[in-house]
Amino acid sequence: MFMSIISGDNGTFHGQGESWWKKYRAGELKHERPFLIELLFSENVQISNLTLIDSPNWNIHPVYCNNVIIQGITILAPVTSPNTDGINPDSCTNTRIEDCYIVSGDDCVAIKSGLDKAGIAFGMPTKHLIIRHLTCISPTSAVIGLGSEMSGGIQDVRAEDIVAINSESGVRIKTGIGRGGFVKDIYVRRMRMNTMRWVFWMTGKYNLHDSSGGYDPNALPVISNINYLDMVAENVTMAGSLDGISGDPFTGLCISNVTIGLARKAKKLQWNCTDVGGISSGVVPKTCQLLKDQGSDKRAACDFPQDILPIDDVKLKNCYFKA
Repeated sequence: MFMSIISGDNGTFHGQGESWWKKYRAGELKHERPFLIELLFSENVQISNLTLIDSPNWNIHPVYCNNVIIQGITILAPVTSPNTDGINPDSCTNTRIEDCYIVSGDDCVAIKSGLDKAGIAFGMPTKHLIIRHLTCISPTSAVIGLGSEMSGGIQDVRAEDIVAINSESGVRIKTGIGRGGFVKDIYVRRMRMNTMRWVFWMTGKYNLHDSSGGYDPNALPVISNINYLDMVAENVTMAGSLDGISGDPFTGLCISNVTIGLARKAKKLQWNCTDVGGISSGVVPKTCQLLKDQGSDKRAACDFPQDILPIDDVKLKNCYFKA
């Protein structure tokens, strides 16, 4: 039974974000801007059938939660608004994000698990996450971002049937020396994109660190078993920028059955790859040499998992209130 239900028949939360954004840009705030919905250490959570408008900061932020359903959510913010991430599961287990429409000034979905030494010490990953039937518009950020706060680990993410329109990158992994943690067993399929700067973007050179707790320069992240399957993109500036860490490469990348149509002013170099390794098959334009082409007969190399996660068996609850 669900213990925490935030639901409404298309009800609206308005965050009055404009005044917060102005003060933030002017450097007038003494404290952090609030999130619109934040839940900590909660179990059996449902957030459904709501419209969230103009959040001062992130919109939905479940932290250290277990068994979370976020479904039927519309999130609207100006695409120039600062840090208006859509949905940010943070050190959560068994989460399902489904049937959501997001327009934001930052990532539509950003998956997190703590920052630097504090995240490593707490050691609570985000794992067993489903993202399904998501539509995203975010011209300056990612449709699905993993990190950069990933020091507790991110594992077993399954995203499918995603639509991206006018967004900076389709799938982005962001980390750096000192993060520690891991991002592994990531599966994305059936993604349709139009007007993108990058389809795939990974960087191991993100150097923003925790100002209070510091970081350990010997804490290296592990990025492995990242799978992309059955994708189509149009009007793309650059297919992929995949930049790992020297001496700590990103491994086990697999990209299969992906067709990318280029913009009129596309980059001449479509793939930029350093310190990464993996395979590819049936990708247009052809990937870099570090992702070894297996040929069209190997398109099943990065198949999507067939087992069902426990959160997929949980049904949405209805909640009614009469004054």
